[in-house]
Amino acid sequence: MHEPLDITTIIFALLAVFVVWKLRSVLGTRTGHEKQRDRPFAPRAEEAARQSLPGGNVIRLPGAAAAEAGAAAPPKPDAERWRDLVEPDSRAIPGLEGIAAAESGFDAPAFLAGAKSAYEMIVTAFAKGDRATLRRLLADDVYESFTHAIADREARGERVEMTFVSLEKVTIDDAQAKGPLAQITVRFLSKLITATYDKSGAVVDGAPERVVDMTDIWTFAREIGSRDPNWRLVATETAH
Repeated sequence: MHEPLDITTIIFALLAVFVVWKLRSVLGTRTGHEKQRDRPFAPRAEEAARQSLPGGNVIRLPGAAAAEAGAAAPPKPDAERWRDLVEPDSRAIPGLEGIAAAESGFDAPAFLAGAKSAYEMIVTAFAKGDRATLRRLLADDVYESFTHAIADREARGERVEMTFVSLEKVTIDDAQAKGPLAQITVRFLSKLITATYDKSGAVVDGAPERVVDMTDIWTFAREIGSRDPNWRLVATETAH
């Protein structure tokens, strides 16, 4: 004989049937032609495109969409805005305007202050043969050039003693927003005391008592929109 069904079991079975029916009436059934739902946690097209770029984390610049849509031409360069940073009628002014338009957080006075500090650090590190400091501040090819010169000097048994006296004048010579890179060329007028000694201690270059005037033209670069705020030295030139 079959045991009689417990009344509780019957009630739960009926409830289960009701729940299934209710869900089907609210959600319906899938036919394969439904509109695809949004996936809020899936990578969006902009994010996917950004990840495909070199570096992966380049931030889309404010105003880029407007520019692509045919926004109005940028205003005429404002020379007064850059008055304390460049010479009058400098060719750098349009480039600075372009960098500022591409990256709203660009602070030219802060950049120039950083360039001054970097100049003294790099010149001093080169004289001391401090490769670790140079590694942090130089682009790869410039670093290789500097360290090659240091290695040659060490191979000859020479040493350099250098005293940084002052920076007389620092101005921006040129500026460009070239694709993903911002490049700024700075002219440094400095006073140094420098002397190179050979193995025996004799001076083979410079003079330990003489202050010399130096004019260096250095170009710094940084990826526009990068989270890394640091600029790196990418080219050097000494004016005579």
